[in-house]
Amino acid sequence: MKLVCTQSDLSTNLSLVSRAVPSRPTHPVLANVLLQADAQTNQVSLTAFDLSLGIRTSFNAEVLEGGAIALPAKLLVDITSRLPEGEVTLDDQSSLQSETDAEGLSVTLTPKSGHFQVRAMGAEEFPELPIIDKAEPIQISTASLIEGLRGSLFATSSDETKQVLTGVHLTVKEDTLEFAATDGHRLAVVETTNDSPLGDHHQLEVTVPARALRELQRMLGHNAVSDDAIALYLDQGQVVFAWQNQRLTSRTLDGQYPAYRQLIPRQFERELTIERKQLISTLERIAVLADQKNHIVKVSINSAAQEITLSCEAQDVGSGRESIPAQISGENLEIAFNIRYLMEGLKELPSSEVQVHLNQALTPVIFTPLGGLKMTYLAMPVQLRN
Repeated sequence: MKLVCTQSDLSTNLSLVSRAVPSRPTHPVLANVLLQADAQTNQVSLTAFDLSLGIRTSFNAEVLEGGAIALPAKLLVDITSRLPEGEVTLDDQSSLQSETDAEGLSVTLTPKSGHFQVRAMGAEEFPELPIIDKAEPIQISTASLIEGLRGSLFATSSDETKQVLTGVHLTVKEDTLEFAATDGHRLAVVETTNDSPLGDHHQLEVTVPARALRELQRMLGHNAVSDDAIALYLDQGQVVFAWQNQRLTSRTLDGQYPAYRQLIPRQFERELTIERKQLISTLERIAVLADQKNHIVKVSINSAAQEITLSCEAQDVGSGRESIPAQISGENLEIAFNIRYLMEGLKELPSSEVQVHLNQALTPVIFTPLGGLKMTYLAMPVQLRN
C-alpha cells in the first residue's frame, strides 16, 4: 500500500474517528484505526470501532497502491497533528523498514522532511463495522438533524444507572422528526420538518446514546452541510447514519423511554415574555454567587411592575439581586430553579425572545422560543427552604 495525502486531511479525519477508539481496549486491535486505500477511486477511509460506537470517514488522496492496514490510533494522531503542512506519503512496503521490523508490519510516514515508522497490525484482525443490508434506509434532512441534536443533547442524563435517559429518543414520522431528552429534572423536545417518505413504516422510534450523537454532531459540523439527506438504517439493537463517504454506527439503548408528552402541562395560569439574551446575561451574573453555595436562583414575578427579579443568597458569602422587564399576564409568584438547568436550556432556545408558561411554585415550567424552531423546554422548580 502506498498513498500521498495532505497533512491536514489525514490529521482532521484521524481526530474525528479516533473518538471511537476505546481508552481501555478489550482487544489490542481496538486501539488501532483501520486505514483502507482504494487505487481505483483514490479514496482513503479511516475506521475506529469500540464494539459499541463505530466511525468511518473518507477523504481524497493519491493512492499509488491500494491496501488496508491497522495503525495505532493515539500514536498516529500525535504524530500527524504535529507534522508540518504539506504532502505526506504513507507506505507499508518502504525500503526504509529495518531488518528488526521484518517479522512485523510497519508503515512509514514521510512528510517533506524526515520520516516516521510506526508498527502496525493486519487489517484482517480489525472487526467489521455493522452493516444493515435488509433494512430500507430512511432519509433524514441534514439541517433538521443538526437542529434537533442542538436542541436536545444537552438535556440527556449522565447517570449510567438510568441507561435509557443517557440517550436522545428520536421519533421519525411522515413529515416530522421529534427529538426528546430528559434527565428526570428537565425535558427538551424539538420538532423539525422531514419531507422524506417513510415507505412501509408509519413511524419509527429509537433511543440513541448521547455519546454517539455528539460524535455525529461533530462530524456534521466538520463537513460543510449539504442538501444531501442522511440515510438512517435501523435494525434490532443497531442504528447507522450514512452520508457522502461518512458513516457512524451505534448500539441503541434498550428500555422503555418515558412517556414525556404526558409531563407537559396543557393549561397555564401565568405567561411571561422575556428578552432571552438579557435573561441569560443576568443569570450569568447571579450565577457567580449561586455557584458558591447551592446553585439556586429565586425568581420573583411582579405583574404590576411588569418585571421579574432574580436573586440569590449565599450564606457567609453574600447576596445579589437584579430586575429585568418582562411582559407578564397572571398573578405574582415566587419560584426557584437550579440555575444551571435554567441557563443551559435558555442558551439552546433559538430566538431573541422566550415565552415562559407556568402555574404554581412547584409545578413544571415550560420555556418556548417566540417564533422559529418548534422547541419545548421543561424545567422542574425546586422547593425553597425558609
